[in-house]
Amino acid sequence: MLVSAAAYAQQAQPVVTLIATGGTIAMKIDPVKKAPVPAISGEDLLATVPDVAKYAKVEVNNISNVPSDYMDPVRWVALTKAVQDALARPEVSGVIVSHGTDTLEETAYWLDLTVKSDKPVVLIGAQRNASESDFDGPHNLLNAVRIAVDPQAKSKGVMLAMNSQINAARDVTKTHTSSVETFKSGDFGFLGVVDFDRITFSRMPLRRQFIQLRTDKMPAVEIIAMYGGADGKLLRSAVDNGAKGIVVQALGWGNMNIPMFNAVKYALSKNVQVVISTRVPNGRVLPNYGFEGGGKTLVDAGAVMADDLSPAKARILLMLLLQSGVGSQPDLQAAFSR
Repeated sequence: MLVSAAAYAQQAQPVVTLIATGGTIAMKIDPVKKAPVPAISGEDLLATVPDVAKYAKVEVNNISNVPSDYMDPVRWVALTKAVQDALARPEVSGVIVSHGTDTLEETAYWLDLTVKSDKPVVLIGAQRNASESDFDGPHNLLNAVRIAVDPQAKSKGVMLAMNSQINAARDVTKTHTSSVETFKSGDFGFLGVVDFDRITFSRMPLRRQFIQLRTDKMPAVEIIAMYGGADGKLLRSAVDNGAKGIVVQALGWGNMNIPMFNAVKYALSKNVQVVISTRVPNGRVLPNYGFEGGGKTLVDAGAVMADDLSPAKARILLMLLLQSGVGSQPDLQAAFSR
């Protein structure tokens, strides 16, 4: 039986799974509220980009349609399972997750830690909703499809692709409330770029690890901010209300005042693990200063340094480590330094 070249090309196309979770990329202006609200499905988004058919057959899984502000460990666990199920199919070349930008970097890092596959996982969002003339969702989706089927994208972990720029999940952060060029990777820069004729990767993300999900319910981990005049009451309250771990958004290299330092020691005395991050966008926290509340005194007391992870990402790593049974300071520190 003869098969036309066009039909054969269609059969031979790689398969990409689009998992839609919601966010601005799935919103339109509501005529009554006069503000963006969840409105379109993954199929609706896909229909705006007919050119994807040149690169892959895209299947859609609408797992939710919520603002990314609603994302939480329960939804993250479900998303990990959906991504793993898709990647386990031999015919699937990669997975795309459409998502709101507010917590996009958190979801990306969660998936990078909990999904084990050499196949690409590409997260996308939009800074403009579907009612706006310069809606950036279709552009980001087309680029994500191209990345997902590109052999270069294998073994690079979870990536975030927006505005023709590719970022690594561990490094990326949202830097502007409204600009389409909001996602950046600090001192390390992009993994690569998507041009009209090709995709170019310039580096490989090396600081990656896999943590097996052992439970659907994550331990409670809170983030507490250090600032001038902080008294430590919020940290103590978190401990008293059942937190299993605390991430302190400290200052500079990982420093705090005496009341907050005393609250950290209180948490540690209750066997609540404490990880020290910083509000500074770039650089590592280090046990450098020896004054009371300085980084060295915190480590000496039993706290863990978050390396260069933001407070939000340090929380995710601590949650996953605790649920997997890692609980000692040396073992936690080894994981944060990896």
